[in-house]
Amino acid sequence: MPDNLICGVDIGSSKVATVVGIKSPEEGDLKIIGFNSTVSKGVRRGLIVDIGEVTNSVEESVEKAERMAGHKLTSAYVSVGGPHISSLNSHGIVAVANPQTDISEEDVERVIEAARAISLSTTREIIDVSSRDFIVDGQSGIKNPVGMSGVRLEVDTHIITASQTNLKNIDRVFDDLGLQNNGFVFAGKASASAVLTNTEKELGVVLVDIGGGKIDIAVYVDGALSYSSSIPIGARHITNDIAVGLRVSLDSAEKIKLHLSKMTSGAARKKTSVQLDFHELNLPEDVNEVSLKTLVDGIIAPRLEEIFKLIFDEIEKSGFGQAIPSGLVITGGGALTVGMLETGKRIIGLPIRVGIPEKVGGLVDEIIDPQYATTVGLLLYGSENIMSEETGFKNFNKIFRDFSLGGSVGKVKSFFKQFIP
Repeated sequence: MPDNLICGVDIGSSKVATVVGIKSPEEGDLKIIGFNSTVSKGVRRGLIVDIGEVTNSVEESVEKAERMAGHKLTSAYVSVGGPHISSLNSHGIVAVANPQTDISEEDVERVIEAARAISLSTTREIIDVSSRDFIVDGQSGIKNPVGMSGVRLEVDTHIITASQTNLKNIDRVFDDLGLQNNGFVFAGKASASAVLTNTEKELGVVLVDIGGGKIDIAVYVDGALSYSSSIPIGARHITNDIAVGLRVSLDSAEKIKLHLSKMTSGAARKKTSVQLDFHELNLPEDVNEVSLKTLVDGIIAPRLEEIFKLIFDEIEKSGFGQAIPSGLVITGGGALTVGMLETGKRIIGLPIRVGIPEKVGGLVDEIIDPQYATTVGLLLYGSENIMSEETGFKNFNKIFRDFSLGGSVGKVKSFFKQFIP
């Protein structure tokens, strides 16, 4: 596997998506050369419930992506999400080692380590430590203090933790397939990398990734990730409602939901009196004609209202409700559900748009879709790590995550290699 080849595996509740990209040293852009999406089995609400089925799904997806890319994959970044995710903000303070000279990267490393020293349950594990703001001698708002003068260095960090059991299960899946896990990435953060603009992050925005069985939320304030959480409800609940309301199977309900998603919400609202014709879907049940108003307003809208009320509660819980003028960016497989934007604007009272993954080239026809935002984000995350290594700027989040996992000589060696010029 060439050094400039990056792979990401998104293990979701409804699909396992694998994407392979190559980072061109000359052009500096990221091109996708392999992709596959396979039906996920053994995952419920972001948690592995059957490790054998998950291993088979990941193996199938990775093998097909390898064939398309023409390369054997040996390592990958993997997304994690679901209700086992929790976050907190922590503060660290250290004295600059040598006040006569500039603040060094070692000082930054020490202050982040100080912020990372939190009391944590033995069942939890830190997967992400990102700096929100540095403070040098009382001056706040500093994004990178290296090279500045100062005596006291402080940092505000955002720490994401996950269930150690679930992380070990994912590692077990990768070990069984002979893949090295380059690192766990919170699905909300990965999606944000793919769909949010820098302006939105600076102004303040909420990324909402609606998956099959869970919704991942990431709140950005002043350009930094400031709150992360997950809700155990997703687009599959809408499918269940359609199945119960129309008395059809889950497969038929999913086809109906996807058929409606292709209709624009505006057109649907103008034609609420029309009868939908499902003949072309070839459903086994006799539901060839259904009122659009009954389906959208009577079945789908109440569930969307519930989803947005839960999202609103999370925004209130974060304490950043007044700091997100950019509103919400909805992505994930459930983002295109009919009535999504209208319901969201009414319940939340903020601007809302659908986020489509960008910032990549190559074979993008299939993946320029909200449901692959996390997958593309994993590639972008890996690309940033490669850039940080090439430029000599140390990725402290990756250092501390790798160091915390411990347990292998290779990881200890890679930790010390970070400091070799």
